[in-house]
Amino acid sequence: MKTIIECKDAAASYDGKKVLGSLSFKLNEGDLMCILGENGSGKSTLVKCLLGIKPLDSGKIIMGEGLKPTDIGYLPQYTNISNGFPATVSEVVLSGCLGRRGLRPFYSSAEKKIAAQAMERLGIADLAKRSCRELSGGQQQRMFLARAMCAAKKLLLLDEPLNGLDPAAQEEMYTLITDLNKKDGMTVIMVSHDVMRSVDCASRILCLCNSDHCFFGTPEEYLGSHISSKFIGGTK
Repeated sequence: MKTIIECKDAAASYDGKKVLGSLSFKLNEGDLMCILGENGSGKSTLVKCLLGIKPLDSGKIIMGEGLKPTDIGYLPQYTNISNGFPATVSEVVLSGCLGRRGLRPFYSSAEKKIAAQAMERLGIADLAKRSCRELSGGQQQRMFLARAMCAAKKLLLLDEPLNGLDPAAQEEMYTLITDLNKKDGMTVIMVSHDVMRSVDCASRILCLCNSDHCFFGTPEEYLGSHISSKFIGGTK
């Protein structure tokens, strides 16, 4: 099994306060890792470090062979569209190919095909010409996930992708994300506050407790740990 990303003793701070300390984990191709933890535990800081937006104070993040931060398909936590945003669904999705396009002024036919396939895969091909302002919350999240898929070569990084969705839309997104992982073989890192659903769908759990303590392992190991009792009432 090939390693796609590895953290070795990674430490980082936010506004001068240490939020990550000596964090180590290894993620293999095809894994689905859910990142859990209370507000302020360092989840957002870790996301920025994985994307190469924020430097580490110490330690290292090692990308697997051929993987660069720009190859990670990223779905941010907040993706609200302003009323004055004029783009169509297809234009938003295609913008995920910016990293592939480089300095060329126009998208290639291959990049347009990637965007069309992503929309088809997520069931929004019939919305391609619609204004993104006309979409429901669930449809918008599908659109943004399709955009992330256009950027992703091996890895999707989803920061609370269910935030603000109604229960039906949440269920649809869970199904889409797990299908992308299990059926399409896409490696996924997902920040979540839903502990039990994370345990159900993930192959690895990373739980950030404080700057000096965390858990990394399988869902079964997490359920048997002392850390899980704080969140879901474990037995140990």
